[in-house]
Amino acid sequence: MEPTLRTINAVISALFFICYTYQFLYIPLVLLKKRRPLPRPAASHRYAVLIAARNEENVIAGLLDSLAAQTYDMSLVTVFVAADNCTDSTAAIARAHGAVVYERFNHVNVGKGYALDFLLQHIGADYPEGFDGYFVFDADNILSPDYLERMNESFSAGNEIVTSYRNSKNFGDNWISAGYALWFLRESRYLNHARFLLGTSCAVSGTGFLFSRRVLEETGPWPFHLLTEDIQFSVDQVTRGRKIAFCPDAVLYDEQPTTFRQSWNQRLRWSKGYLQVFRGYGAKLLRGAAGGSFSCYDMAAAIMPAFVLSATAIVCNVTAAILGAVHGEDLTIALWSVGQMLLNMYLTLFVLGAITTVTEWKRIHTKAVKKVLYAFTFPLFMFTYIPISFAALFSKGEWKPIEHRVSAASLRGRGREELLPF
Repeated sequence: MEPTLRTINAVISALFFICYTYQFLYIPLVLLKKRRPLPRPAASHRYAVLIAARNEENVIAGLLDSLAAQTYDMSLVTVFVAADNCTDSTAAIARAHGAVVYERFNHVNVGKGYALDFLLQHIGADYPEGFDGYFVFDADNILSPDYLERMNESFSAGNEIVTSYRNSKNFGDNWISAGYALWFLRESRYLNHARFLLGTSCAVSGTGFLFSRRVLEETGPWPFHLLTEDIQFSVDQVTRGRKIAFCPDAVLYDEQPTTFRQSWNQRLRWSKGYLQVFRGYGAKLLRGAAGGSFSCYDMAAAIMPAFVLSATAIVCNVTAAILGAVHGEDLTIALWSVGQMLLNMYLTLFVLGAITTVTEWKRIHTKAVKKVLYAFTFPLFMFTYIPISFAALFSKGEWKPIEHRVSAASLRGRGREELLPF
């Protein structure tokens, strides 16, 4: 049993090294390399803002107010809301805030991708002149006052797709919201920023991104309907040879789940969506990587998360332990192997979380003691991806809405006025 375990763990360790070591090299790159400033002033462009909202009456006013408070010339911006199967006052609130609202009622084709498709089809029919660019936000988002201005600078510099810095409205609620928030902060600072500095492609992460009219003309209204339509869009663009840029100065805040049930459902959908994307685009990515495209290689690694390998390692070790016990062998070696593996995973994730916490300290809006505490719980949050990854293999994978409750009023009540530009 011992030689077999050593071989299995050596192979998995080698795969980890091959697939993910480069991401650790991103850290010194970001810390040491200075980025070149974008040219200012930038040209002015006409933008459409796309918001897909399902029963978001608690939060959508905060996003619309933060849009109204932008330093960019808002006479050039039209805000569109798809009130998607809403049974509350989302549509009425959006209209009261000046948004153009289209109501959609379709209980068969559900999910953000279908809502965006619906919205863009209506915009194309009612606004045939089109727009220079299209922003995508979730209803729970709040934007920094200069968000559109900073994104416009990047767009004016020739970047046809731009994603932004994703922060959290409720980092300090509990270890679950903090786990999400730290992951997105790390993704912004040490994945997308590093990719941008290297001149390779970044990845869109759900919300807070901009794409050009030409991208829309090439793809059609919005043909991305998988469970992770954002990753599908990113991979599709990378396989077309297009790069996604990153704007670190455009800061967006969103709300993270706080209950494990909500978190499980959301991340199960994400994990299933990653599998769907890999099934649909994996061959193209691998061919692109074989042809020398680092963006394709990087994206392939992103949609096959490291936890797939981790889960495989744990299953192999536990299976070996069970088989050994059945045959009367000593379990010590197998248990030690599993324990050592979990410890190494914890320490690696802790280091990543701690580095992110320290470097993004001023951007994390909670008490200092919570910042420190949640660096230690971050690996535990990430460990929960292991059973989720297993469940995704057998799950049907359905889109389920996440209820958002962190409104502008609640942020003021928590003393978080610095997040509100209005």
